Amino acid sequence: MTFAEYLKEHEELVYTVVGDSMMPLLRQQRDLVIVKKPEGRLKKYDVPLYQRDNGQYVLHRILKVREQDYVICGDNRWQKEYGITDRHIIGVMTGIIRDGKTIQVTDPEYLAYVHKQCDWFILRAIKLWCRALPGRIRRKIRRR
Repeated sequence: MTFAEYLKEHEELVYTVVGDSMMPLLRQQRDLVIVKKPEGRLKKYDVPLYQRDNGQYVLHRILKVREQDYVICGDNRWQKEYGITDRHIIGVMTGIIRDGKTIQVTDPEYLAYVHKQCDWFILRAIKLWCRALPGRIRRKIRRR
């Protein structure tokens, strides 16, 4: 059963995250996310569960809402993704279960984290780009 099919039949979906693109908020294979069906257009800072055209499921944060699409990026990524439309959106994260404790997306500490991640995006992007630079150099050298 796909995520979309599950959400058609049930009110919410709770699953363990895989991947590091939303670190440090979501820890791979440790934290659970609570996802519900979206009600209308999503807003800046929402975290949609969407399916890319290649079939891959992704949970990333909305940085900008545009008329026809969204600009989206993982908290542990520096490259923005464009062209994600409402047809791609399956659900929206409403909470996190970490170490048995549920954290709602309306929690003040969560909101402070979100603003730090998004409002200072350029600094985060530079830091992540610099951190990845040695690996990019090594791969380039190996190709030669």
